[in-house]
Amino acid sequence: MKGNKIWLFFILLSLAMPASMNGQNPGPLVFEKNNPLLIRSFGPEIRMERKLPLISYQLDETIHSTEKLSDKVEISCSQVTPAPGIKMVITFRNISGDTLCLHNVVPLGRDDRHIYITGRGSHYLSRSYLFRPGYSPVNVILPDNAWELGFSCVETDGDNHLVALTRRDNKSLQNGRLKRFETILHPGGSIQYALWLESYRGEWQNGLRLMFQERHLYDVAPGTFDNSLFEREDLQWIRNCYAANLMMAWDRRFYDQADGSYHVEDYLKKMKQLMGGYDIFGIWPTWPALGMDQRNQWDMFRDLPRGFDQLKAISEICHQNGAYFFLCYNPWDESTRSDEDHLDGMSNITRVADIDGFVLDTRGASSKELQDAVDAARKGVVMYSEGMAVPRDMQGIVSGRVHNALYYPPLLNLNKFIKPEFAIFRVAEEAREPIRREFNISFFNGHGTEINSFPPGRFGWSDEQLRYWGQLLRVQREHSNNFLQAAYTPLIPTLADSIYVNRWLGLSKTLYTVFNLHPEGFCGNLFEVEPPGDNEHYLDLLRHEELEVNSINGKHYLKVSLQGFHIADLGTNNESSVTAIALFPARLKVRLEGDLLTFSSSEGDSIRLWAGLPTYGKRAATFGIGGHSIRLLHHFPGYEGKFVIQAMQGEEVIDERIINITPGTARLLSEAETTEPAATAPEGMVFIPSGYFQCDNYRTGDSFIPYPPHPTENGERIFMKSFFMDRYPVTNRQYREFIRATGYQPKDTTNFLKHWVNGKIPPGEEDYPVIYVTIEDAKAYARWAGKRLPTEVEWQYAAQTEAGNEWPWIQETPVEREEEFITNTLSVWHIRGIDSTRCNLGDGYLYPVGKYEKGVNPYGLYDLVGSVWQLTSDVYDNTTYRYIMVKGGSYFMPKSSFWYVQGGPRELNYRQYLLRLSPGFERKATVGFRCVKDAL
Repeated sequence: MKGNKIWLFFILLSLAMPASMNGQNPGPLVFEKNNPLLIRSFGPEIRMERKLPLISYQLDETIHSTEKLSDKVEISCSQVTPAPGIKMVITFRNISGDTLCLHNVVPLGRDDRHIYITGRGSHYLSRSYLFRPGYSPVNVILPDNAWELGFSCVETDGDNHLVALTRRDNKSLQNGRLKRFETILHPGGSIQYALWLESYRGEWQNGLRLMFQERHLYDVAPGTFDNSLFEREDLQWIRNCYAANLMMAWDRRFYDQADGSYHVEDYLKKMKQLMGGYDIFGIWPTWPALGMDQRNQWDMFRDLPRGFDQLKAISEICHQNGAYFFLCYNPWDESTRSDEDHLDGMSNITRVADIDGFVLDTRGASSKELQDAVDAARKGVVMYSEGMAVPRDMQGIVSGRVHNALYYPPLLNLNKFIKPEFAIFRVAEEAREPIRREFNISFFNGHGTEINSFPPGRFGWSDEQLRYWGQLLRVQREHSNNFLQAAYTPLIPTLADSIYVNRWLGLSKTLYTVFNLHPEGFCGNLFEVEPPGDNEHYLDLLRHEELEVNSINGKHYLKVSLQGFHIADLGTNNESSVTAIALFPARLKVRLEGDLLTFSSSEGDSIRLWAGLPTYGKRAATFGIGGHSIRLLHHFPGYEGKFVIQAMQGEEVIDERIINITPGTARLLSEAETTEPAATAPEGMVFIPSGYFQCDNYRTGDSFIPYPPHPTENGERIFMKSFFMDRYPVTNRQYREFIRATGYQPKDTTNFLKHWVNGKIPPGEEDYPVIYVTIEDAKAYARWAGKRLPTEVEWQYAAQTEAGNEWPWIQETPVEREEEFITNTLSVWHIRGIDSTRCNLGDGYLYPVGKYEKGVNPYGLYDLVGSVWQLTSDVYDNTTYRYIMVKGGSYFMPKSSFWYVQGGPRELNYRQYLLRLSPGFERKATVGFRCVKDAL
C-alpha cells in the first residue's frame, strides 16, 4: 500500500442479541495483517470464505476499494461505541496535489455477488441505484439528506448474512465542498463517513429492513424514534388517502371570474365519476400573487369571494364528496402585514373554515408549534410537507410529497420502506403530457399521487388518463391496509428482468404490485410463491381473473399476464404497465348454475356484485353476507361476460371471486314453480314415482343458435321427487272448458286457437291436442287447473322413466339412424325402424290423443313422441334470443330440405328450442302441452 498512511483503531464491541433476530453483532472482525482495511474473517456466527474490502469508493471516474487503494487519498478507520452492531468512522484525506471528487462510497465493496446501493451516472437529482445479481440496476429514491448513501447486503456461507450502511458526515468537511452526491476535496481536505455493520437472516430485504426501517438510516438514535403522531387516531385518516389535488384559486374550475361563481362542486362530482374522487382537495391563493401589496397570506383567503364563510361552504362540499379540504401555508411570508401571527392565523382559519390540512410550502418538515396551533382549533388536522420528510423529521409530520422537481421519478421509493404508514404523494402534472407512468409508479410503491393543477392547459388525454388512474386507485383504496404494514418486501425475485414485484403482507391477505417495462407485455411464470392452501386462491386485481400456480422442479410459480404499451412510450412518462395480485383466504362461496348465482361469505359485512370490471361511475349490487340466490338476468338484464363478486369489510375487499358467462350462452330465465300437492292422482293424470334421473347422451336440433348446457353432465344423477303428469297432452275440449270457466283471452290474439272456427272446435277434433297456444296461454290453463308446466328434466324423466329409455316403448330392434352432415352445427338424422303402430311417423296429420296405444310408456303416458312438440316451463335467454325448450317431436316432418326443423317423432332425450318473438309468431300448429302437479 505504497503512498498511503493507514491507521486502524479498532475496539471490539459484542452485543447480546438473540441469534434468530436481525441486528446481530457480526464481530469480532479480523483484518489482513498487511492490509488492516481488508476483512479476512468475522465472528463465529458469520461463515465467509472470501475476503471483503471495508469499502469501495470512486475518485472522479475511477473505482477503488480498500483492497486496492488509490495513492491520492489516505484512509483511516476507527470504531465508535456504543452502537448496535459495529459502527466505524472512516476518514478520507486528499494527500495529492489535485482537487479530487470523492463519491459512491459502498460498504463492503461493489461486487456482482452483492446487493448494494450507490450512485450511477451523472443526473443532478436522481442517480442512486440498487444493484442486484442477475438483474439490471434499479433507480431508487432515498431521503433528501441521504443522497450520497452507500448500502450493501452480503450473503455469506451460513445463516447469518452481512448488512452495512455508509453515510457522509457533512459537518466533518475540511477544505472542500459538499455536493448532493459528491464531496470535492481540495489538497489536504478531508471528509468522514460513518459505517454501520450488522448481521441479518433470511432474504436480503431483511437487511434492508434493518437499516431503513428499524435503524431509520441512523438519522435517529436507534430505539428513540418518537411515534406519537402516528399513534394519534385522529391523524390516521390520511394513511388511506391516495389521490390529492392542489389547485390555484385563479383556476376557473375553482372560481370563474366571468360568471362570478364557484365551480368546486361540479369539478369534484366529475372527478368522482372519472376516478372515484379526490381524497384531498387543496387551494392556493397566495403565491405567485402574495407580496404585491401588504396583505398577508391569511388576508388572501379572507379576500376570496365571500371570504371565510365561503371557505367553510367549500369544506362542506368537499366532505360531501368524500374529500378533505387543504389550504396552503407559506412560512416565508414575513414581510407583509405582521400584526397577525402565523400560528394565530392558522389556528383561526382552521376553526372558522373547518380546514383538514395544510400544505407546508417550501418545507420538508413540520413543527410542534404548527401542530399545536391546529390542534387548538380542532383535532385531526394534518400537516403535508412540500418536500419529503427525512427520517428524523418524520417524527413531527405524518405526510409529505415526492416533488415533481424530480422528473421521471425512480422506480422504487425507499422512503415508503422506511415508514410504510407515512402518507406519501408523488406530485404529477396533468397538463404537461400523458402521465400513465406516474400513476403506475405510485401504484407500484403503494403510495398516493398528487395532481398539481398549477400549470395551465387541459389536454385531450386528461379524462382517459384519470379513468385509468381510477382503476389503480380502487385497488389501493380497497386494499389500503396492506400498504401500511412494516412487512412490506420490495423487489422479490422474478424470472424476467425489467418486471418488478413488491410483496405487501397484510393482516388477512397478501398483495403483490407488479411493474412492467416490456413494451410487448408479458404472459408466463413470473415469480415464486407458496402454493395456495385448500382455502386460498390467487387473483389478479386489475384484470379480475383467477391465476394459476405452476409447479416446476419442486418450486411453485405464479403465471401472470401484463399488458404491453406502445414502444414509442419507452423512456417517457407514459411507459409501463402494472397489475396487482392478491392471495385471498377463501371466504366467499360462489356457485353458478345457468343464470342462478348462489353466494355467501363467512366474514365481512357486505357482498358486492359487479357486472363487468368494478369501475367508478357505475354501481354494484350490494347484499348481506348471508346466503343469496339470484337470477343474474333479473339484476343485470342483457349483460353477459365477467361478473365480479367481492366480500367487503367496510371499504376493504377481503375476498373476491370471478365468474364468466360466455357471450351467447343461454341462461335459464324461468323460476321453479310449485302447486298444491295431491295425495292421489287427479283425474286424467298418472303418478310419476321418485327416483334418479340420468342422461349421458342428449340430442339437439340445429345449434347455429347454441343450445343451453345440457341439464345434466355425464355420470350425473339427479334425485327427482314424485309428481303427477297428464296422461295425454291437453286437448281442445279441456282448453274450451278453461275458456268457458275463466273467459280467458290473451292480450295479443294473433293466431290464438287459429284452428278453431269462429271460436269453436272443428267437429271431431275435440280430443285432438290443443295447438296454436303460447307458453303464457298454456300457463294460464295450468294455473286454472291447479297444475303447472313441467320442467325439461321433469318431462324427460317422466317420459324415459328411471331406466332412461330412449323411446316411450321398449324398442326390440335398434332404431337405425343415418347421419347427413350439413355444417358443424347441423346434422340431419334420418330415423328408421320405428313401428308405425307406436306413433305417428310424421305423416302431417294430427290425431286424437291416445290413438297409439302401443306407444304408452311404463308410467302410463301417451303421445310422448310424434304428436305435438310439448312445451316445458324452461325459458332461456342468451341476451340476443329467448327461447323455450320443447320435447317429443310432432306429426309434421318436412323432407324437401335439410334446413327444416327436424320433425316427426324424436327421441325422448332430444332437445328443440322454440324461438320467441311475438305471440302470433310463436303459436304453431305443431306445438301443444301437458301439465304436472306436485305430489305429497
